[in-house]
Amino acid sequence: MSLPSANVEVSALVKRFRGVEVLRGVDLTFESGRVSALLGPSGSGKSTLLRCMMGLEEFDAGSVRVGDVTLAAGPARKHAQERRALQQRAGLVFQQWHLFPHRSALENVMEAPVHVRRVPVAEARQKARELLAQVGLAERMDAMPRDLSGGEQQRCAIARALAMEPRVLFLDEPTSALDPQRAVALSELLRGLVASRGLTLVCVTHDIAFAERVAQDLVVLHAGEVVERGEAAAVINAPKDSRTRELLARG
Repeated sequence: MSLPSANVEVSALVKRFRGVEVLRGVDLTFESGRVSALLGPSGSGKSTLLRCMMGLEEFDAGSVRVGDVTLAAGPARKHAQERRALQQRAGLVFQQWHLFPHRSALENVMEAPVHVRRVPVAEARQKARELLAQVGLAERMDAMPRDLSGGEQQRCAIARALAMEPRVLFLDEPTSALDPQRAVALSELLRGLVASRGLTLVCVTHDIAFAERVAQDLVVLHAGEVVERGEAAAVINAPKDSRTRELLARG
């Protein structure tokens, strides 16, 4: 099913940890219905930016807009309503996946629709079956997380995020626990999901090969600042900034 997608707009975003600026006035737009990758060395602010865009991290200045919802800087309690609305429009697949260990793959995917959106159990079960089939787990629905491979656990986590029908999907280091073959399979899955569901997809990654396969647009962060952005192939094949060239050479 294709859902309305949404732009993600980050304006003059500043984030400080203990007085140190880790995001320094970031301005970015991730376009509706496209796959974008965020590259950068460790400590560049990639995952922090992702958490700010998802409404999981307070920030000190600027704003984040997802579709028709704008989240301003300041304490979480001050913007609780906007954070909830943003998180209804966006889903996040964490690096560690965080599946419930005592629930099957099917039950993991059903959990949030039933308990957060109050979807009837039978409807949630049918939707979960469809999503698990879409991510290639049709034969593993009753398996417990401990019996799933790393790639299968990740696919289950993606299905769980999609069960809330987000317009935007964020992924944090999606290939960190995958071998090269599974990373290729993941890139194919994600491109297929964007095409079939109309998602806006943003991946934070260290994996340059994965970014090249999956992304249409590429953003490079360094020390909390955007140093380069553009179409993925153009940035990878002809980087303009020396910090991008250094990052790609190390990758």
